[in-house]
Amino acid sequence: MKEGIHPTNFRLVVFRDMSCDHSFITRSCVDTKETVKWEDGNEYPLYKLEISNKSHPFFTGKQNLIDTAGRIDKFKKRYGK
Repeated sequence: MKEGIHPTNFRLVVFRDMSCDHSFITRSCVDTKETVKWEDGNEYPLYKLEISNKSHPFFTGKQNLIDTAGRIDKFKKRYGK
């Protein structure tokens, strides 16, 4: 493996899917400003997601529309009949 190409500032980060309130913790180097208390009692940085595998139609088999800042309306206006 090449030396010096991987980030060194990774740490445990909680990712929260805001559409279904599902959270998971993993190592990441994403910049965050918020923190949250995890199930083990420790406080970790929090990164908010709009969609994850728990809410994406491909994984769930269900279609659920989440309109963030009118994106669906813009799409329908642009590509609608």
